[in-house]
Amino acid sequence: VQLVESGGGSVQVGGSLRLSCEASGYKYNDYCMGWFRQGPGKEREWVGHFDSDGASSIADPVKGRFTISRDTAKNTLYLLLANLKTEDTAMYFCVKARPPWDYNDYDRLHYWGQGTQVTVS
Repeated sequence: VQLVESGGGSVQVGGSLRLSCEASGYKYNDYCMGWFRQGPGKEREWVGHFDSDGASSIADPVKGRFTISRDTAKNTLYLLLANLKTEDTAMYFCVKARPPWDYNDYDRLHYWGQGTQVTVS
């Protein structure tokens, strides 16, 4: 299994970025896929995810600014970050999870990407 994130970078307040997570090595549609982030001095937090049935959810702190999407033909998960704030500065991680999704169950969150850094200033 490989999860490769890309698309991070430095951006000004109010700017946008699109993160990608390309997955390989497993049957993509059988699993949940999601995004977490960890800011400096903060705990890792759930950002959004897709269940294996295709339903998606986004966390309240970023709702209305972040959009999660996927391209199952490309086995790729996306996260569009818009109207960025300094508090969005974090390492963003892609995760593969066994269904059903439970962002508190780290036994289910069994594969993680290496992360992509987003810095907002």
